[in-house]
Amino acid sequence: MILNNALELSHEYAARAVKPGDTAVDATAGKGRDTLFLADLTGADGRVYSFDVQQEAISLTRGLLDKNGGRGNVFLINDGHENMERHIDAGVSCVMFNLGYLPGSDRKVQTSGPSTIKAIEASMRLLRKGGLITIVIYHGGCTGYAERDMVIDLCASIDPGEFDVVKYAYLNQRNDPPIFVCIEKKV
Repeated sequence: MILNNALELSHEYAARAVKPGDTAVDATAGKGRDTLFLADLTGADGRVYSFDVQQEAISLTRGLLDKNGGRGNVFLINDGHENMERHIDAGVSCVMFNLGYLPGSDRKVQTSGPSTIKAIEASMRLLRKGGLITIVIYHGGCTGYAERDMVIDLCASIDPGEFDVVKYAYLNQRNDPPIFVCIEKKV
């Protein structure tokens, strides 16, 4: 297929932005796939900060990293992504978000609009010029529609002189297919 889904697009864009030695952030560790992906992109000389409020997600991420030879350049942080500025300095090349809930866990524990908005705003401050924020919005469920709307509204209001923002969504698929949003820092 030529058309990529939202998750594939997030990886494609991140791979363009992240180079060996860079600093990157997985804002929603989940099962650790994006953390491992970013760790491979940044290499041994880079840094990856991986956030999740659920200890289960941190443990799953640690397990995936260990299973794949470990990564000394990864910092697993059991804290909300909205607090990333407490842990990271500016100069980040990419921040990846996968919104929703941890697959296979309690669906009532999921990302929320207010904390996600704070996290996106923090990410924008941490990005270096040319850096990206990738957001895969899994919507639906208890709060997914509200979070989706808040994220889209925020992204639509971002100053076009400082950032470019794109949204990619399938129009003919059922059951709320994920939406991909990408923010690139221009200045």
